[in-house]
Amino acid sequence: MTAPTLAGRIKAQGLALGFDLVGIAAVRTPRHGAAFAEWLRRERHGEMAYLARTAEQRLYPGRFLPWARSIVAVALNYNTPFARDAAEGGLRGWISRYAWGDDYHGVMQTKLDRLLAFVRAEVGAAVQGRVFVDAGPVLDRDIGARAGIGWFGKNTNLLSPKIGSFFVLGELFLSLPLPPDRPVHDRCGQCRLCLDACPTHAFAGPHVLDARKCISYLTIELKGPIPRPLRPRMGTHIFGCDVCQDVCPYNAKCRPTHETAFEPRRDFHAPELIPLLRLTEAGFKARFRGSPILRAKRRGFLRSVCVALGNLGRVEAVPPLAEALAGDPEPLVRAHAAWALGRIGGRDAAAALDGALGRERDAAAAEEIRLAVEATRSVSGPGTPARPDPGRAR
Repeated sequence: MTAPTLAGRIKAQGLALGFDLVGIAAVRTPRHGAAFAEWLRRERHGEMAYLARTAEQRLYPGRFLPWARSIVAVALNYNTPFARDAAEGGLRGWISRYAWGDDYHGVMQTKLDRLLAFVRAEVGAAVQGRVFVDAGPVLDRDIGARAGIGWFGKNTNLLSPKIGSFFVLGELFLSLPLPPDRPVHDRCGQCRLCLDACPTHAFAGPHVLDARKCISYLTIELKGPIPRPLRPRMGTHIFGCDVCQDVCPYNAKCRPTHETAFEPRRDFHAPELIPLLRLTEAGFKARFRGSPILRAKRRGFLRSVCVALGNLGRVEAVPPLAEALAGDPEPLVRAHAAWALGRIGGRDAAAALDGALGRERDAAAAEEIRLAVEATRSVSGPGTPARPDPGRAR
């Protein structure tokens, strides 16, 4: 079997397995390697130290996997229609749509393992292969771009003229030499809707994301407190953010996913916030079993829930926030509950903060309580709720 014939059969089998796009790239130094190195140098990766630690492997895949000759890149659409007005009203948060269903890692891994088995059966000889799904020291988007999956949009996501940008990526490294596909040329033109729509102004310029300001980073990757200046801009986002993709014209008519594992679980895309705030550790793990939301861990997730409640500015959120301030086992959650109470203001919020001020033993949480007490006194005055500024709330 010739290499072009085998490549065609591999791509056809990838589509048969359910992938929406399949392309092939050579194993070579990334086209965007210099930009990645500069991004790291400017520390725009924030606390994602693993990116810097594995930079050499990402920049020189031939050294990392010296046996590899080709990379099969795949994309799987996760776009799911929803009633946008379901996210309006009440005390609801926003979860990025890639996390509405099952964890994509397992879904993609299974399909790619089957694709590798197909290749080995087709060739009839020993073939080395290794699968990656948004993990391991590889530059997924650079590989996808070189394999013709899409081009780098100004929001740093890959954009496909066929399926937009609501897709996840995976790679299959093979020891077989296969003909690479042609990259897709940039079609963003003069459009900058994604750059202008970002609630936290996370883009340093076209194609340059400062992760330290990105809502997805703040709600998922960041393990400590969310920087105070960014909290009001987060609106009601509690896990990830789709804003820069929602406004992209290439997603305007993006077709829904055909992958049943990505069908939304009940109350996932716009969940009620107060029940989430009252989740125990066991309850959190049970509620989000098999979901990528587990990655944020309970303390990180509830930290973001507190910020969303503070941004909504509704007095009915005061009692559950006061409960969290008084009794949550995580100082990180108590600290953000204090911030939210200070943002909402009013007599009940002030009373809860005053009561916690002398009780809190964690230094960081105590400082948040102190600042929140000052906020309720200087902004609200006795009995007057603070004026909410929800930022970009969903």
